Amino acid sequence: MSTEDRSKKLIIGLLVVAAIILGKLFYIQIIEDKYKINASNNSMVYDIIYPTRGVIYDRNGKIIVGNKVAYDILVTPREVTPFDTLMLANVLEISPDFIREKMAEYSRNRRRIGYQSMVMLKQIKPESYMKFAEVQYNFPGFKGQVRSIRDYPVNAGGNLLGYVSEVDQNYIQKHPEDYRPGDYAGKTGIEAAREPDLRGEKGYHIYLRNSKNQIQQRFKDGELDKEAVPGHDIMTTIDADLQQYGQELMKNKVGSLVAIEPKTGEILSLISSPGIDVDVLADIGQHYDEISKDPHKPMFNRAVQAPYPPGSVFKLVNGLIGLQEGTLTTSNAYPCYQGYYYSSNHKLGCHNHRSPLVLEEAIMMSCNGFFCYVLKNILENKKYENIGEALDKWNEYVQSFGFGHKLGSDFPAELGGTLPTSKLYNKRYGKNRWKFPTIVSISIGQGEVGVTPLQIANLCATVANRGWYKIPHIIKASEGVEIDPKYYERQYTMVDTTNFKKVIHGMWRAVNSGYGSGGTASVAAVEGLDICGKTGTAQNPRGADNSVFICFAPENDPKIAVAAYVENGGFGATWAAPIASLLIEKYLNGEISEPRKDLEKKMMEGNLMNRVKAYK
Repeated sequence: MSTEDRSKKLIIGLLVVAAIILGKLFYIQIIEDKYKINASNNSMVYDIIYPTRGVIYDRNGKIIVGNKVAYDILVTPREVTPFDTLMLANVLEISPDFIREKMAEYSRNRRRIGYQSMVMLKQIKPESYMKFAEVQYNFPGFKGQVRSIRDYPVNAGGNLLGYVSEVDQNYIQKHPEDYRPGDYAGKTGIEAAREPDLRGEKGYHIYLRNSKNQIQQRFKDGELDKEAVPGHDIMTTIDADLQQYGQELMKNKVGSLVAIEPKTGEILSLISSPGIDVDVLADIGQHYDEISKDPHKPMFNRAVQAPYPPGSVFKLVNGLIGLQEGTLTTSNAYPCYQGYYYSSNHKLGCHNHRSPLVLEEAIMMSCNGFFCYVLKNILENKKYENIGEALDKWNEYVQSFGFGHKLGSDFPAELGGTLPTSKLYNKRYGKNRWKFPTIVSISIGQGEVGVTPLQIANLCATVANRGWYKIPHIIKASEGVEIDPKYYERQYTMVDTTNFKKVIHGMWRAVNSGYGSGGTASVAAVEGLDICGKTGTAQNPRGADNSVFICFAPENDPKIAVAAYVENGGFGATWAAPIASLLIEKYLNGEISEPRKDLEKKMMEGNLMNRVKAYK
């Protein structure tokens, strides 16, 4: 190729590149408005239109979180001119010092704020807003803003619903494209769990600013304005009436009450007590310090975060594992000498009852001694090389029931609890220097076993289903709102379905055998409902024992599974069993039968707060 030809090709190449660059510049500068608008942002004012937040419904279509109108006063510091502070203070019914302090704060941050509009006053009275609107022309840089805030027609519990509050700088940094100062977002509960669905999309009107920083006209006659898009409505699995009733039962008690529909995994009620009252949710900021300093920690959601010892309800798990492993049969009988001697002078105690017992009777009477034998035989099973290997297999079984890890619920802040492993005990006691007597307490759900009330409610649903569960969840699929497919899938335990019926009748007898027969939960019996239950009394280093009870009904067509956990409540039959059974009766029958009205009154009026030591 000659030098002349190469020169021609080089010139042609340069012309092509130049044409592409010029074409791109023409597109950016003449055709595409986006870059031009971004470049001229200093001369534009975006008047934000906030969308209506999505409504939250219960499973029956009842509104549990709606919206109402609120009025804010905004200020754009760089547009403010000298004004009559006293006049503005009188109109807004605030002190002049408040205005002066705010303006001084904005002045200190003038460079960072720029031409941003800041929320100076939130949720002022409609009368004050109207007064301000009449005299607004006297106060350049100040304007009113109408927005919607949350309204709570049903007291379905603040811990469940969660609250919406103004985003802070950390939140903005995590979501820089979606939020700016003055915006609101769901921080806890359902509001946080479904924030992307509920929030909607902000809109705006664009105005031009002249050289004197005065708003002059609409940009392009509003052609590029954007309308706000309302948030999606959310349908929950919660039964609002049941949730309210459960809250009444748990009033003046510390603990949790959780109900699940076994076949679907849908959470019917999720109560943490004491909790946040819905009356303070709409303006959580004013009450935050008061709530956060409460020694009983109402913001702490015990239903999904408290790692309680499960107590005797955990005996069901050990019994099922023994049946599956072949180290236990329904005809095995073990003695109980008011407890189990795990050394010559150490005993894990038990209440007085007839002895020896088989599995069904041991469940009915909640015998500690029996289940010590059960776990001993599991851990000393000859098919395992050593107790460490057997314990790790036990751990695997227990995890298949949903313990020792997060269940994967769609409710935020869920914790997974704790389960022991051979590694833990080897570290604590030395490798191979521990035996069954060292860890005997896990036979009855004590020691290193920690579970949440949601997990023990899920255990109850698993037993009701004869060996499987669907991950508990709180949101239903609805128009514009999808839920993860995992919530439709069955999660099977490692225990065969046939073994579950061997424990279920023991649970039925615990409730329905009648007073004086040995059943530990006869107080929970309701004629015609065939409630199956298991009591638990969990040791508590913070005072009196915790009262625990799980139950489901009816026996052969379970529609509801409940877990009640009452701190410092004593025996499982004292508080947890009556509360859980009343919740079931209310759900299945719609009302409490006359013979149980006195029991209902006792549970609602019972006050255990003086038994509970303040949390540190």
